[in-house]
Amino acid sequence: MIVAFLSGLIFGIGLIISGMANPAKVLAFLDITGLWDPSLIFVMAGAIAIGFFAFLWARSRHTTLLGAEMKLPSATKVDRRLIIGAMMFGAGWGLAGFCPGPALVGLGMGLPKALLFVAAMLAGMGLYELFDRTRGG
Repeated sequence: MIVAFLSGLIFGIGLIISGMANPAKVLAFLDITGLWDPSLIFVMAGAIAIGFFAFLWARSRHTTLLGAEMKLPSATKVDRRLIIGAMMFGAGWGLAGFCPGPALVGLGMGLPKALLFVAAMLAGMGLYELFDRTRGG
């Protein structure tokens, strides 16, 4: 629990420092036809680089550093559900300036927009679960 707490704390601080928890900065990054702010490219490039090497290293392991079973994603198929989910994620990010991690940080910072986003995100997750169960997925 301590490792999970510290990991989340470091992640949240990183989101705040990088500007990812600031919806105005994120929306300025996404506005390539207006007053575009390209600074988040460096944040994303850094995250991709770290993630790439972390997953490369993790694939060679059977257990985590704390001894738990290593569970990596195994799906490789790009299907309709993935594409629709990615489009919904992108639309939500573009409309609100939040994605799930920064929204939770914004919620902790007391941002009213984050409260609305997190409520909508939880409602969407609940609707997905309801839909997925009724269709037998």
